[in-house]
Amino acid sequence: MVTIVKKCFFCFFFFALSLATDTYAQITIGKPTLSFSQICADAAYNTQVPILSTATFAFSPQSAFDSTNQFIVELSDPSGDFANATVLVSSNAGAVTSSPATLGFRIPTNTAGEAYKIRIRSTSPAVTSTSSVSFSAYYQIQNTPFSINNFISTATYCAGGNYVLKIDNPGTGTNDSPLKYPSLTYKWYKESTPSPILMGSTTSLTVNQPGTYFVETNYGSCTSYSYSNRVTVSEATAQVSAITSSKGNPFCASEGPTTLTTQTANSYQWYLNDVAIAGATASTYDANKAGLYSVKVDFGGCVTNSTINLQEIQFASSINVTGTNTINEGEVKTIVTTTTAVDPTYQWYLNNVLIVGANGATFDATAKGDYKVIITQSSGCVATKEFLFTIKYPIVDTNAVNIPNLISPNGDGINDTWVIPQEYSSGSDTEVILMSSSGEQIFKTNNYQNNWPETIIDFKNINPVFYYIIIPQDKKIKKGSITLIK
Repeated sequence: MVTIVKKCFFCFFFFALSLATDTYAQITIGKPTLSFSQICADAAYNTQVPILSTATFAFSPQSAFDSTNQFIVELSDPSGDFANATVLVSSNAGAVTSSPATLGFRIPTNTAGEAYKIRIRSTSPAVTSTSSVSFSAYYQIQNTPFSINNFISTATYCAGGNYVLKIDNPGTGTNDSPLKYPSLTYKWYKESTPSPILMGSTTSLTVNQPGTYFVETNYGSCTSYSYSNRVTVSEATAQVSAITSSKGNPFCASEGPTTLTTQTANSYQWYLNDVAIAGATASTYDANKAGLYSVKVDFGGCVTNSTINLQEIQFASSINVTGTNTINEGEVKTIVTTTTAVDPTYQWYLNNVLIVGANGATFDATAKGDYKVIITQSSGCVATKEFLFTIKYPIVDTNAVNIPNLISPNGDGINDTWVIPQEYSSGSDTEVILMSSSGEQIFKTNNYQNNWPETIIDFKNINPVFYYIIIPQDKKIKKGSITLIK
């Protein structure tokens, strides 16, 4: 009897165990359906609400999953392998009870590949779905243009040699170098028709063929703004004429120096009029004056020379006197200038002292001395021209009467008034007449006290040249001019 009971018990146990095993074998999680065919993400994408990337899956039977169960979304490696799967999101314990279910997720910042897959895994009981269809996914951690070759658009290598193009790090200005992000990979191209030729995938490219090259961050089929400037690489010849002036040629010197630039190479030496410029050993040189500039460029195995005859923007001017000019005392020498300057201004000097009021294109010179006129183009490119000339009197008898023709009525007690020889002044009954440059009589006396001008003269808006007539008793009239300077 005992034996029969035992046999019945074991039969029931194995039946129950078999039934339980069969029940668990029927618990399934379906293949996830994705809301996308590829992912091109960045910081904005990953913070989007609602979440843009989702996986939808079915599971059954719904009652088979415990109240502590979590559904987990896992991401494969870029080749679709789940050996080291990345957890993208986990549901809260017992939160998902109805099938089908949808879970949203964000992708890691190091995501980059063409054959990712998604799968769903549960924790209680532990069940794993089949994997999703494969898809490409990239996190565009750097998505702005960047520079190579320091934005210099040309480079040269020696015949039989090569040139290395590199992604700049950190680069210039606001350049965001992709080298700051170690997870990124690259695609170097050479421009060609009908489509560019893929040349390499590292952070630099060694070039030994002429052509135009650029590099893009490898974001697969995703549209990206992470690309470099173009660099045209050529093979060096015996003579390379490749100096450019940033402000053109001719350039406006008054606006500051112009930057001369040559090809990228190993070393440089700049020259001005065949004389080496100390310290000028970079690919650029800031020139602030005209001249014949040249640069010796060493590409590592071959050396070339480039030249540029740099000119300044100028205007044409002339003057009707040169060198030394002789006039008799009392005579007037009219100096005439001509110029093509735009909005010209004039400054006249006598013995390096500015002649007040003399600001026209012509000047009546009466006094001896060293003169200078400066013509300035005041509009457009500001530039100046300077002319020098001298006026002297002929050699005369030292015993002859000397009538001064230059005074400085500035109140310093020196040469403030027009002092003439005693034989013409007070008590000589000599008539003295003074006239302005326009011929208006401003002074007349028969008893000159050597005291003109009697008051301080305002030099503004007056011609500082006056004319005199001295009529002594013997009627030997003296005529001449007087120039007033400060």
